[in-house]
Amino acid sequence: MRTGRAVQSLMSRALSLPRGLPPSVAGASTAALAGERRSRWWSPPNATTVKSVPVGIAAAGVMSFSLTFATVAEAKERPPMDLLPKEVVLYQYQACPFCNKVRAFLDYHDIPYKVVEVNPLSKKEIKWSDYKKVPILVVDGEQLVDSSEIISMLNHKINPDEAATNEEEAKWRRWVDDHLVHMLSPNIYRTTAEALESFDYFSKIGNFSYTEKFTVKYMGAAAMYMVSKKLKKKYNITDERAALYDAANTWTEALNGRRFLGGSKPNLADLAVFGVLRPIRHLQAGRDMVENTKIGEWYDRMESAVGDASRINA
Repeated sequence: MRTGRAVQSLMSRALSLPRGLPPSVAGASTAALAGERRSRWWSPPNATTVKSVPVGIAAAGVMSFSLTFATVAEAKERPPMDLLPKEVVLYQYQACPFCNKVRAFLDYHDIPYKVVEVNPLSKKEIKWSDYKKVPILVVDGEQLVDSSEIISMLNHKINPDEAATNEEEAKWRRWVDDHLVHMLSPNIYRTTAEALESFDYFSKIGNFSYTEKFTVKYMGAAAMYMVSKKLKKKYNITDERAALYDAANTWTEALNGRRFLGGSKPNLADLAVFGVLRPIRHLQAGRDMVENTKIGEWYDRMESAVGDASRINA
């Protein structure tokens, strides 16, 4: 029974059960942390001089290089080097949608970060912190918590001249935290087969011992299959898939013909939606969502824009 309760407790945070939501998530906005204390930032060594390309290079080669470089440059929004933090460490669960939001922001802005995968049963990796949820982001020794607030603070640091409030962006960031995340659990645990598929994936990518993997997969799947039915009632969901499809279509309609909500490039709302959906994209619920809504093209654009992870080995 103790193990079963631990499994249910862990998934309430990692997989967006309502009792695991941080208190301040629902009201997060772009300017939520305008008054927060500043982190320490570093000045990098002199940039390495880039050697010029020989004049005699073939025209085809020049064009190929130029196109490749342009694609890479457009895929990332790198902040000025003098605004990059010196050390960033993310304490996370790999499958947690809130952790994925933070990773999407870090990856898109090409901010190097280390990852500490937290064992959701023991949480020994975050025993040093009074905050017992994930994500926790440590930036130059300063602890930041709550995914939306973490992103707001980092965005202010790397874009200090950006307008404090974008009402459309803030509205859709709230929508992600208040609505979209609640569509996930009822869908990925909709049937026993889908619950097992989900937990098979989660147990493989999480920080679990061999014994814990078995326990989490089977006990977790059974527990969350039952819990998902309660979530349907809590959020007045009649048809899980229809609710997920409706959320996806609501988002694509908000784009109003734009490549991203931010226009020609993603904004914080784009990154939040992408981050929350990324853990389920290749589960049955995610596959069905892409096949039955118009969100697939936007998701592919986001995947290309965010690019490879900027994660570094510890």
